[in-house]
Amino acid sequence: MLYIKNNILNFLNYLNPKRIKIELDRYIVGQHETKKIISVGVYNHYKKLHLLKTKNIYLEKSNILLIGPTGCGKTLMVKTLAKIINVPIIVVDATSFTEAGYVGDDVESIIQKLLHECEYNVELAEKSIIYIDEIDKISKKTDYNSGKDVSGEGVQQSLLKLIEGVNLTINSLLDKKNQQQNNQTFNLDTTNILFIAGGAFSGIENFVFDRISKETSFIDKAVDNNNLLFKTNSEDLINFGIIPEFLGRLPILAKFKELNQSELIYILTKPKNSLLKQFCYLFLIEGVEIKFTFNSIKEIANIAIKKKIGARGLKSILEIVLLNTMFVFPSKKNLKFIIIYKEVIINNKKPIFIYK
Repeated sequence: MLYIKNNILNFLNYLNPKRIKIELDRYIVGQHETKKIISVGVYNHYKKLHLLKTKNIYLEKSNILLIGPTGCGKTLMVKTLAKIINVPIIVVDATSFTEAGYVGDDVESIIQKLLHECEYNVELAEKSIIYIDEIDKISKKTDYNSGKDVSGEGVQQSLLKLIEGVNLTINSLLDKKNQQQNNQTFNLDTTNILFIAGGAFSGIENFVFDRISKETSFIDKAVDNNNLLFKTNSEDLINFGIIPEFLGRLPILAKFKELNQSELIYILTKPKNSLLKQFCYLFLIEGVEIKFTFNSIKEIANIAIKKKIGARGLKSILEIVLLNTMFVFPSKKNLKFIIIYKEVIINNKKPIFIYK
């Protein structure tokens, strides 16, 4: 892949926020307002890199915080962005980090992994994207009896300078295939790296509800969590356990909603490499066509919604639903069609087998 190296202007000439969103629409279902926020934030970040080369103007970083339930497309959004912009990306899990000096990964290992991904091209690494997933899992702990909070507030404190911008001296990762690369050191400035953090923030709706209840005389107790999540602000995030200094370094807040039934059905059926097409191909290899009725597809989507597992859980649902069918059908002779109908999904009935 050819990455943006020296000429950020090429990026500005080719892409704009509208084009970035159009590209995101090709891969990600729904989340239109969120795509707009992210498209503008990313465009402005890389525009800033061009201005730094031409004018002595300082623009603050456009780091982004993503909030949304599991399986709504946060990680896919970031990975797709990196492809559109044509820059390297690494995805790291915040839960693996601890405060320096304790068992676990040091936050500087993020940059070490990034350099390795960029084949130790420092200039390239300094224009890349780092996505820190599960950021809600390092929220400040309220149980002070549990000892020092080395994996919560301690990690947030350690990330502050890294996200804001700092010069680091990084050792190369040990690589058995490239012994010459071992024990080398590299100087890297994180100022121009775009940091995106994301998490489900499960339970933050309670803080939002409490805040709104105090601000207004009436709030419907039956209001759905999607609406509450979209009302999240910095006060709610601080109450959740994100320290103000950390939040200040992620100025753009993008909120994802839970995928609804029609969006999950679209994900199951429409994309070029959709899950249903993958399973159909598995059967077709052995000369058997499998068909899903529309009502059966709706039920698969409904299960994902009820279990709150989103698009990420669709494959596990299909694996469970089709387990017995996949166990039995290879041993059946002259089998031509398998039809999956609604009762197969909700009542574990046997599918319809049609023979030659």
